[in-house]
Amino acid sequence: MARIDCNPILAAMTTPNPDPMHGMTLEAILNKLVDHYGWVELGRLIHIRCFNHEPSIKSSLVFLRRTQWARKQVEDFYRSHFP
Repeated sequence: MARIDCNPILAAMTTPNPDPMHGMTLEAILNKLVDHYGWVELGRLIHIRCFNHEPSIKSSLVFLRRTQWARKQVEDFYRSHFP
């Protein structure tokens, strides 16, 4: 009879996580959104000044890391458009 190992670490590694954000960094999320939509369209879809006024990945990351409501908007948008 085969022995079943109940190691919780091994189980967590082999069980797929249904959360699309699992393992995604904010930088990866932002890069994917900018690659897909571009700055102009992203600024139109998500009304955050750092996307509309001289946008860059670096300045947007600084703002999003310091501003929880803006980060939540970006993450919620990502979840709804990249399931």
